[in-house]
Amino acid sequence: MKTRITQKLLNSLTPEDRPYRIHDTEQPGLFLRVQPTGHASYMVTWGRNREKSLGRVGTLTLAQARTEAARYLADAYEHGEPLAVIEGRTATTSPTLRAFIDDTYLPWFKAHHRGLEKTEHTLSTCFEPIMGRRLVEIAGRDLEQIRTGWLNGGNKPSTANRKMGTISGVFSRAVDWGYLESSPLDKVKALKVDAKGRIRYLSKEETNALREALDRREERMRAERTSGNQWRLERKLELRPDLHAVAFTDHLKPMVVLTLNTGLRRGELFNLRWQDVNLQAKSITVVAEGSKTTETRHIPLNTEALSTLKAWKKQGDGTGYTFPGQDGERMTDVKTAWLELLKNAGIEDFRWHDLRHDFASRLVMAGVPLNTVRELLGHSDIKMTLRYAHLAPESKAAAVELI
Repeated sequence: MKTRITQKLLNSLTPEDRPYRIHDTEQPGLFLRVQPTGHASYMVTWGRNREKSLGRVGTLTLAQARTEAARYLADAYEHGEPLAVIEGRTATTSPTLRAFIDDTYLPWFKAHHRGLEKTEHTLSTCFEPIMGRRLVEIAGRDLEQIRTGWLNGGNKPSTANRKMGTISGVFSRAVDWGYLESSPLDKVKALKVDAKGRIRYLSKEETNALREALDRREERMRAERTSGNQWRLERKLELRPDLHAVAFTDHLKPMVVLTLNTGLRRGELFNLRWQDVNLQAKSITVVAEGSKTTETRHIPLNTEALSTLKAWKKQGDGTGYTFPGQDGERMTDVKTAWLELLKNAGIEDFRWHDLRHDFASRLVMAGVPLNTVRELLGHSDIKMTLRYAHLAPESKAAAVELI
């Protein structure tokens, strides 16, 4: 289509099923390219199959696009190819990666996604060597070199892939918004990793050891509180609450017990509020805002989980966070107490997240259908749940007997 490009026309652009072009009759070589996504860019062509993106509609004005197109054609007429113009002018007008992230990408990310702090931290700490370079100057080999450094530094392939996934979002938006023609990651292949991932669950002996360590910790903390209060009594100081009068000395035991029986993610546990706990209906609601998949799900409480929450609720006022941090704010970490507990239990190579694996593994080994396990865990894709399929050998044996 050929017509004079005007602001009215720009305002009326609508995406279609296939990309289309509108050539400007006022400035030779200038045309609009409109993608099915709605992304519209100013383009310039100076010969057969010779074209270049000038910038996104809305980022570049129509007048600027016409001026830029005229320069490209003039340079092509004089030198045969406008390479000097392309390389020189693009390099000076393209923002640095740091500027693009701070001024353009992160404000967009904050409005559309969660995890801003984590994303910002990953970008700043992992890609520092290229932060000062302009977007158009960053090549795939630069990112390969950075990734090689991570691997040599001890990062696992899965960790390197996650980091690259973070910067991939930046380059994808830069392409969509007309800052780049293509992403430098287009030809950088992801590292091969074990698709089934790491599954670590507790043996029967380890389960007993963990629970015994929790009980010993409770007894020790009660004894320490009694001894401390005796010391304070002798000095006529105000006594601290008697820990023998409550079910739990602190949050650790109820958190561990609840996770073992529900498979809650650590973040979901930290986000849990009493208003999401229905002791009468014997269920917990993981609200969308506090879940990894942004989907609300309901988890039934078994006898141990229910009695644990009932006893824990009696120790507080039953409002706010179920497991609050200091001053009633959201808890952010249990690492110190958790590592000490594992040490006392004699359990190695076991993370907090593995409590979730343990929950799922016990369900599968008990014969619970994988789709039910998927719903309880809140997996958006059954592929994640299939990691536990090998733990149900009886089901496989029964399946082959049907042949």
